[in-house]
Amino acid sequence: MQSTPPRWATTVPTGTATPVATITPALVELRRSGPAIRPQVWGAMLLSLAVLTVLMHRAQLVIDPWQAGNRPFYAAGLLALLARFALPRTSWRHALPLAHFSEYAAIFTMISLMGATASYPVAALTSGYADERLQAIDVAMGFDWVSLYRLVAAHPVLQAVGTVVYRSIYVTPAVLLWCAARGGRHDEAYRFIAGFWLATIITLLLFSLMPAIGPFSYLWHAAIPYMPESEQWQEGLIPALRAYQVHVVDLGHLRGIVSAPSFHTAAAVLYIAAGWRIPALRWWIVGLNAGMLLSTPVEGTHYLVDMVFGAGVAGIALSLMACHRRLTA
Repeated sequence: MQSTPPRWATTVPTGTATPVATITPALVELRRSGPAIRPQVWGAMLLSLAVLTVLMHRAQLVIDPWQAGNRPFYAAGLLALLARFALPRTSWRHALPLAHFSEYAAIFTMISLMGATASYPVAALTSGYADERLQAIDVAMGFDWVSLYRLVAAHPVLQAVGTVVYRSIYVTPAVLLWCAARGGRHDEAYRFIAGFWLATIITLLLFSLMPAIGPFSYLWHAAIPYMPESEQWQEGLIPALRAYQVHVVDLGHLRGIVSAPSFHTAAAVLYIAAGWRIPALRWWIVGLNAGMLLSTPVEGTHYLVDMVFGAGVAGIALSLMACHRRLTA
């Protein structure tokens, strides 16, 4: 009995001198229509880029594509394109999940870059500071930022651990997206990315209403025994942006200038919600992001109310995604 060739294999037509390339199973899978939400995510990305362009123009800001700080992003983008479009043409068994992961990671990174970049023109177009009101709310809640800072400044172990868990904001999404790519959960990956995009947009909108220099600059006026991860960029950078003294945004040296809401808090809540659906990693992700939340007041130089607002941002994003799922089911 003659066996039929696999449906992904092509045959060489009679008389053809050049053989037709073999279409691998990974390439067939990638060419299938993806999750229904994917075009919506890409549409949101294009809309975000258009809005960012307008904001940059209004704030008299540009991105110099030739700056050395941009080169790692160009290299990463090229690597992602190769992984997405070249790997599936090979027979490597990990080609398909890596191709999917490169797509997810590229979109997630672009959202992160656009969000961080947008904080600059948004800050430039604001006026005044909300620190007095934010600190008053902290006092009403019984939170003493200065005492917590002194505790961390006096213990190098807390500083080291806090820095590591605070930086894990870049690690957890990579793990979550890789798990989705490896398990073929494409709709889940795109919904996680869409929720992150929503949280970014809501954070920037709220930031425009309550810009602040943060508790470190507002409350601490003595010698600095310990410089947190986020340092004190708001106090100098926001006035410079408002005065149009900054004209170039260096993607390689973006600084965190959003105090309220705390985006680290919003991200941690989103990560925990996504990680909860992965039994093997559930408690690792919960523990890591709980640590990130504990480190956020000092390492992120945030008021406690900033974190309350950040958790609210994540809640709104998750609720909107749940509504979207029900409407498109």
